[in-house]
Amino acid sequence: MTVSAETTAQRPAERLRIALTDRPVVVLSVVFLAFYLGTAAVDPSLLSVRGVRSTLLLACPLALFAAGQTLAFLTGGIDLSVTMTANLAAYVAATQSGRGTAVALGLALLAAVAVGAVNGVGVGVFRVHPLIMTVGMSSVLLGVVSVGVVGGGFLSGPARVLPLLTRIGGGSLVGPIPMNALVWAAVAALLLYGLRHSGLGRAIYAVGDNADAARLSGVRVWQVHVATYVIVAVLAALAGLVISGTSGSVGPTQTNVFLLPSIAAAVIGGTSILGGYGGYAGTIVGALILTVLNRLLLALDVGQAVQQIVYGLIVLALAWAYVALSGQRAD
Repeated sequence: MTVSAETTAQRPAERLRIALTDRPVVVLSVVFLAFYLGTAAVDPSLLSVRGVRSTLLLACPLALFAAGQTLAFLTGGIDLSVTMTANLAAYVAATQSGRGTAVALGLALLAAVAVGAVNGVGVGVFRVHPLIMTVGMSSVLLGVVSVGVVGGGFLSGPARVLPLLTRIGGGSLVGPIPMNALVWAAVAALLLYGLRHSGLGRAIYAVGDNADAARLSGVRVWQVHVATYVIVAVLAALAGLVISGTSGSVGPTQTNVFLLPSIAAAVIGGTSILGGYGGYAGTIVGALILTVLNRLLLALDVGQAVQQIVYGLIVLALAWAYVALSGQRAD
């Protein structure tokens, strides 16, 4: 009788664990829908065409940042330099716009590749902890941008956002679908397919699950880290370019407010902070949930500081919940 009662009491927790483990996107989609309708009760404009467009417009750059964090998480790492990489790329594209769209965008992405390669070498070759490596890189990039924009610096001179970025960042594709959704859709398709069906994708999961076992099986772990952090940096650059097109300007700290939400979106999406488990599908829904949450906080006239507190609490609570329910533990 006691055993039967205990089994019955454990069933809801077991069902939740199975749902979060096997069908996280379904669970998160239900949460998002409920949260969206609840927020619409406070802010009815959310249900209008303009409201839907605004949600998608703001979710896009967050989802791009969170895509990078998802990849870093899957290897057992993290990248805290993504926003400064985005700021640098946006500055490079704006200051080099006079040389043509292709050159400006090429130089911006090249700068991001360089940042990602340094991060990857630091983590994969020199075994620097990802947290330390990327925090240090973020500080370096802030200095680089700050020095570069002063008189005579390599980022000084007129900064003009490329017309192409303005169209992508602020234009509409059809109905409530913003133009930047094209970038988001392309990235999502590549990640969703690549993580499951490419050699690099499988290697990322293997390294995150057990780097030593992956190394013994022939995976060049350091190369996986370098490739991963380069991709993370390129995604951050794309986010920075999209944001510059939406705002019509660039700034040395313009995208910094996206750092904690990008981590939160990946955590909400079910990607393990310990590596080896998760994916981008859940992160997409996580980004949408956080975008609606931001809309709710704005409707309630909550300040930026309180928003950061809320994001931090979400990361802590969900990280604990996923670890507890999945049974994962750090070594």
